[in-house]
Amino acid sequence: MSADLAKLEQHLATRSYVEGYTPSQADVHVFNLVGAAPDASKTPNVARWYTHIRSYAAEHATLPGTSTAGEAFAAGAAAPAEAAAAADEEEVDLFGSDEEEDAEAERIKAERVAAYNAKKAGKPKPVAKSIVTLDVKPWDDETDMEALEKSVRSIEQDGLLWGASKLVPIGYGIRKLQITVVVEDEKVSMDDLQEKIAEFEDYVQSTDVAAMQKL
Repeated sequence: MSADLAKLEQHLATRSYVEGYTPSQADVHVFNLVGAAPDASKTPNVARWYTHIRSYAAEHATLPGTSTAGEAFAAGAAAPAEAAAAADEEEVDLFGSDEEEDAEAERIKAERVAAYNAKKAGKPKPVAKSIVTLDVKPWDDETDMEALEKSVRSIEQDGLLWGASKLVPIGYGIRKLQITVVVEDEKVSMDDLQEKIAEFEDYVQSTDVAAMQKL
């Protein structure tokens, strides 16, 4: 079974996740249906989401929730109703429409408010991440670009995940390495990362941040 990318692209145009405000089993289910990184030129929102969920690969089995919402994006499945999305959020009607303000109604209302606040407080805060495109420029056309890329990817750090790369011509037979990296904002400083790359001075002339997007 595969994912309906058109339906998923429309859904993710206004959302960060398949369900709710943090990664869940619904995202894992759809991630597995997609199978491989989609074409960003055709489905940019799906490509952004896919890269983000892939960064949680080691945590997929422990993410909360179920795959129920994700099943709606399997090819051939019916489109998810807005009412179902609202139900997934499990929002509580705190005040109801009962005009009778007796002691029992107030007690029930207070219990609902307390339960609602406890649930919201218990939700884990999403980790702030960015997807960054780096341009790494060599000294000249004789620089070993394969060795340059291996050197760059050898940098390992908690909160850092290297992604796709390509060589881009910049003139006179020289090509730069353009590489994507996903970073956790609180753990990885882009200035520090660029300094580490610059330490491979046999290959690297300079680095630039070509693009950055919050996930």
